[in-house]
Amino acid sequence: MADSATPRTVDPTGDAVAVAFSGGLDSTALLHAATRVACRIAGQRVVALHVHHGLQAQADDWAVHCERTARELGAEFSCTRLGGSPAAGDSVEAWARAGRHRALHDMAVAAGADLLLLAQHRRDQAETFLLQAMRGAGSAGLAAMPRTQWRDGVCWARPWLDRPREAIQAYAEQHGLNWIEDPSNDDTRYARNRLRRLLWPDFASAEAGLAQAARWAQQADALAAEVATQDLALLATAERLDLAALSTLSPARASNALRAWLSAHTAAPASLVKRLPAEWRPGGTMSWPAPGGELHAWRDGLFWAPQSPAPAATAQLDLSRPGRYPQPAWGGTWLVESAGQGVAAARLAHLTQRGRGGAEQFQRAPASVPRSLKKACQEAGLPPWRRGGPLLFDARQCLVAVAGLGMDARAFADQEEPRLALRWLEDSALPQSEGEGGAAA
Repeated sequence: MADSATPRTVDPTGDAVAVAFSGGLDSTALLHAATRVACRIAGQRVVALHVHHGLQAQADDWAVHCERTARELGAEFSCTRLGGSPAAGDSVEAWARAGRHRALHDMAVAAGADLLLLAQHRRDQAETFLLQAMRGAGSAGLAAMPRTQWRDGVCWARPWLDRPREAIQAYAEQHGLNWIEDPSNDDTRYARNRLRRLLWPDFASAEAGLAQAARWAQQADALAAEVATQDLALLATAERLDLAALSTLSPARASNALRAWLSAHTAAPASLVKRLPAEWRPGGTMSWPAPGGELHAWRDGLFWAPQSPAPAATAQLDLSRPGRYPQPAWGGTWLVESAGQGVAAARLAHLTQRGRGGAEQFQRAPASVPRSLKKACQEAGLPPWRRGGPLLFDARQCLVAVAGLGMDARAFADQEEPRLALRWLEDSALPQSEGEGGAAA
């Protein structure tokens, strides 16, 4: 088993290989195997990474045991203790898993390792498949754990994912290894432990079949991703999904493409993925809340709008010099540039920035007629959710510019004066309308 400790599909660029080391049977065997392989590779370092969760009374003793074992096996050792605790009502398992993943990544990077080995085996994979199935997961969830996966510059690899646990235990016993028995593994408050107690005594032979089902799900998920990529190349940009074209696909293919597009913006629940195409009507303007923001159907396209900050207070700005002026409360930036047509610099020294009041009028070009701001937004094709501002007014409270529309033509300076142009840059990637009378704002 030692020869299988380093995945052949990964070629680490660093001289260090990290091993997630809890001190239990599986990770102890993996650390032992990894150090044996490293002995045959000149300059190869193995670093054991231990996460102290602080959830068990024995956790301090376990950290001491892990450091001693790592040193005995010829590995370096690093340990991180998680801070804080799960919030009321939160899952202890989810809290510990998220903290563990962050800690393992950070320790691997600090050790100079871009390959992190984990000791999950075939039974772990079978359990993950079943737990995901009971949650109603799709192919991505049923695919369970990947053999290799890159995350922020570190490859997380599970070289023993196809190995039965019995083979790992036999290996550990053969080499006389000592490991920790975590009493929480018998705590039936945790779903995985309940599953282990109920399933494996009577259905031990199901392990291989469930793990194979996860491999089929991985293939199905990869195929779905390929089809979605092909469909979205014709149906979508990062900013807009063509709902009219999407509706011409088969229901399964449309759902697949929709989920792929949504995944770039939000973790949309399955209920939303089902509701959205059922509720949308051609030409309709609709909105759906989603984690982190809102989805908007407008002009037969679907758009994503990140969660809006709290309404911004009125502010005084000096935009009389070229540059970028971020407005975090509004989710964007004013860009000021020298221009052939624009506003006098002196007029931009004392500006008031605020939201819409309801009675404003906007003139897009010198020869055009001022229109109500609502009408101007409609004519410019500005999406409804981007019509709130900000607006800029000069010292006399005359409108100078509107985010998304541009500069008001009535504010343009005479040709003899130095002029600056204002442009509004959204923090999000939503489409921006260009003002006909000068640079867009």
